[in-house]
Amino acid sequence: MTNRVLLNNIEHKDLRVVSRYGPAYGDAVNQMAVFPTEFEELQREFVILFRKDREGTYQAIILLGFDKDENLFLAEDRWTSRYVPAIQQRGPFSISIERREIQGGEEGEPMIHVDLDDPRVVKEEGLPLFREHGGNSPYLDHVAAVLRTIHIGVEAAKLMYATFEKLALIEPTRLEVSVSDEKKYLLSEFSTISAQRLAVLDGPSLEGLNRAGFLAPAIFVASSLGNMQRLIELKNRREQA
Repeated sequence: MTNRVLLNNIEHKDLRVVSRYGPAYGDAVNQMAVFPTEFEELQREFVILFRKDREGTYQAIILLGFDKDENLFLAEDRWTSRYVPAIQQRGPFSISIERREIQGGEEGEPMIHVDLDDPRVVKEEGLPLFREHGGNSPYLDHVAAVLRTIHIGVEAAKLMYATFEKLALIEPTRLEVSVSDEKKYLLSEFSTISAQRLAVLDGPSLEGLNRAGFLAPAIFVASSLGNMQRLIELKNRREQA
């Protein structure tokens, strides 16, 4: 259960958050949802793939391991990667759109919420959310930036992936991974960006992708497959430890 409330600097002026990771906080998974707004950071370390949800809509994920609940980038209560996916960086915070009426219609304003029942929310240790004399703390500013990354990424993803599909850039991929002579994995439920199809797009299509801001993310996804070897190396180290 959660106790999710709108964050404010009066009722929550003394709240602190312990910034930690681990299985209890959803970090011990072999796949994690990610967003186009973080592809540039992600492609430096992770394999970015696509999978379809129950409604048939594409969702980007990163591959973190090969076995169930295996995150090869997680060491006890910390990530060993230089970048932590936004969905985990946000900690006990979330964002929702508060609708309000304005002249001639309605607009939505993103607001930060906090789960007061999350064990990382405390009052005696950890990082403060607000400054002593008012204003957001550096940590809360960081959380707000992470939540913006998620919010903007969600908004951008639907059109971006639809554009990739329209240009036939998304293709199923069959990844056969050999960790050792005895241990092999077949990953067949994912898709990726076809580097070959991307390379032969005509001028207008490339210009359209670039103008929409979708060309660089497509390149990031395609190039991220090069990180598979590192993931295999991490698996081998874990097996030998």
